Amino acid sequence: QVQLVESGGGLVQAGGSLRLSCAASGGTFSWLTMGWFRMAPGKERAFVSAISWNDGSTLYADSVKGRFTISRDNAKNTVYLQMNSLKAEDTAVYYCAGKGGRPVQGEYEYTYWGRGTQVAVSS
Repeated sequence: QVQLVESGGGLVQAGGSLRLSCAASGGTFSWLTMGWFRMAPGKERAFVSAISWNDGSTLYADSVKGRFTISRDNAKNTVYLQMNSLKAEDTAVYYCAGKGGRPVQGEYEYTYWGRGTQVAVSS
């Protein structure tokens, strides 16, 4: 069973940056496509980004393209989300997720989930 633990959340001013990390254990991380999702107050959980297990291909939600970058370090069993030019609307709990196969946006296709890390952006 794969366990995922997010870290790196916090409070930041609009225009600032944060880097989220998600550490995996209990499975073969290098075989997992990894994704980031977020849930803003009063809203449903939404796709942010994903990175494939094999060729490093990535997907981004339109709302974060050009501002967020997903990456992974298989030697460290960790996936990252670099968030730049943060906006108040980026405030949410950010979740890390893992699945087999190619990157997709649908949350129900992800098998493994972390508990989330809070990001708050002040305007």
